[in-house]
Amino acid sequence: MRAVLLTGFGGTEKLEYRDDVPEPAAGPGEVRVRVAATGINNTDIWTRQGAYGAADDPSAGTGWRRLPLTFPRIQGADVVGRIDQVGEGVDGPALGQRVVVDPMLYTGTERELVTTDYLGSERDGGFAEFVTVPAANAHPVDSALTDAELATFPTAYSTAARMLGRAEVRAGETVVVTGAAGGVGSALVQLAALRGARTVAVTSAAKRDRALRLGAHAAVDRDTADLAARVRDAAGGEPEVVADVVAGPLFGPLLGALAPLGRYVVAGGIAGPVVQADLRTIYLRQLRLVGSSFGTHQDFADVIGHVARGELAPLLAGTFPLHALREAQEAFTAKDFAGKLVVEVAA
Repeated sequence: MRAVLLTGFGGTEKLEYRDDVPEPAAGPGEVRVRVAATGINNTDIWTRQGAYGAADDPSAGTGWRRLPLTFPRIQGADVVGRIDQVGEGVDGPALGQRVVVDPMLYTGTERELVTTDYLGSERDGGFAEFVTVPAANAHPVDSALTDAELATFPTAYSTAARMLGRAEVRAGETVVVTGAAGGVGSALVQLAALRGARTVAVTSAAKRDRALRLGAHAAVDRDTADLAARVRDAAGGEPEVVADVVAGPLFGPLLGALAPLGRYVVAGGIAGPVVQADLRTIYLRQLRLVGSSFGTHQDFADVIGHVARGELAPLLAGTFPLHALREAQEAFTAKDFAGKLVVEVAA
């Protein structure tokens, strides 16, 4: 089959397009999906770069669990396609059914999110013609959206749903969202609105209007001076929640913008994972700092429900053919787009 193999940690030269990769077979309790489209995520980039570090060595080359990976590996978590093969003991979904795949491969409680396998990282993913997954992870979907549009949802939106849940966002509260024109950020804006919360988008000046069209109540340029004060002005007071996927130099100012007893939930650090903060701000204002990553099976099912009801907008920024995955990841890293980039796998 056609696939792109990640052969080791490094640059895009580590991505090797092949047309002679053996096809996987569905094992007991599994289904095989003929892949139509697969979304690209920050996790793909950080995994290729080995950028997650280790607890005792931030520069160590590791996967997202901060452990070594096995190569070669087929990346790609956000899979949309049709059931092509059914393994022993599987009652559904049926052959030929269109599905969206939940990429989190744990089988017990959500505590396992910290140690579970993730599709395209510890198990081969969707940058290939076929992928096998546990049958329970293949969610039938009834939607007029294209395969590429559906592939914008899985990781970004379930990650955002978990962030909002972990931060206990309630109706009437204000949530500050960083990276609001990106995959998780744009999902946060939409999902917060479904919870009845207001959002203040922190993004580049060029992407401000996009965030407002998504439903943000206000937008602040991330490069502005006195960011904390401008966020409070835009929020009409001190916001209750910051939902952050950018970190870097934004971390300290946004922490300082929070209301007393506020919650700061973080699920990424694309501007720099090692940050500076004044601990006095945290303990004197009795703030909560909450870590979050990926989403639970319930988060994923909730997202698919929103999609089926037409409550979420697919933000497809562009598509690439499978053989151009190197170029796709380079375009993703450049961040000169709003929404999500998707690889179309079907010939």
